[in-house]
Amino acid sequence: MPAPSASRLEHARRDIARTSRHVLINGMSPLPRLWPRLLSVLLLCLAPAVRGQAPAPEPLWPSGAPGAMGTEAKDTPTLTRYAPAAGAANGASMLVLPGGGYGHLSESEGKGYAEWLASRGVTAYVLKYRLGSAGYRHPAMLNDAARALRTLRARARAEGLDPARVGVIGSSAGGHLASTLLTHFDAGAPDAADLIERESSRPDLGVLCYPVISLGRFTHAGSKKNLLGDNPPEDLVRLLSNELQVTAQTPPTFVWHTAADQAVPVENALLFASALRAAGVPFELHIYENGKHGLGLPSNGRGAPAWDEACLAWLKGRGFLGAPAPAK
Repeated sequence: MPAPSASRLEHARRDIARTSRHVLINGMSPLPRLWPRLLSVLLLCLAPAVRGQAPAPEPLWPSGAPGAMGTEAKDTPTLTRYAPAAGAANGASMLVLPGGGYGHLSESEGKGYAEWLASRGVTAYVLKYRLGSAGYRHPAMLNDAARALRTLRARARAEGLDPARVGVIGSSAGGHLASTLLTHFDAGAPDAADLIERESSRPDLGVLCYPVISLGRFTHAGSKKNLLGDNPPEDLVRLLSNELQVTAQTPPTFVWHTAADQAVPVENALLFASALRAAGVPFELHIYENGKHGLGLPSNGRGAPAWDEACLAWLKGRGFLGAPAPAK
């Protein structure tokens, strides 16, 4: 609903002024006749404020996260839901994993992506996962992401959305976490007392934006340290170098990066795409010549390429946004 125009507010002011005169002149008030109009204007005034309220984050584990080292905000992973407008949901859900080197979480890669997806009919959830800067190490981050994916799938069933259209999008270190979820999932525990834990943690597809993929030669040193600490064992480094963990069961993936990225080398995207190709997994890869790290959406004015439109076309083609595009 649009904000009230100046003319409508002026009409309301005049109505109130006339009401005051009538009370003085006639000894009676015509307020009952004017209430519907005044109420309409009041609601118009309030609508922008109501619409601007931020969604409330919900604890991922209501009774506390496994392995939590305290009860502060940094110890409490949360999900924040961004719903499409009434009647606009297309049945798809997306888990949003912001970047930040496993040391902080980028708002533009969290809330920004979620609002973009919601505007396209996708019910989006931003995960605030535990971080290395708060003393956490693997597998806390993966545990949070897996629990979140299960939660989205359970909610899709409960809310009449499609539990077979639950994806994940991640950027930078969030891209590493997303690629970890794409390669380290499980089918769930069918006999678990917690119904959420019965759900699969396998995303139905993934979107990786300038992702950290490898923890080897082409890694981002800060992300690796925050995730694994100093001097991690080589077998753990290999386990979480996700270009080495792709199988035929890895979900279809959209990947984009820039060749000019000086923080996270483009080889990360190339290595993952090559592994997807070798395993026979459907993928789409976009490498743009220019652009620094952390560009996010084109709408934020940082010079990002039009990856969002390419991504939406890919999602539509796979049937994620509704009916798949006809075969050519």
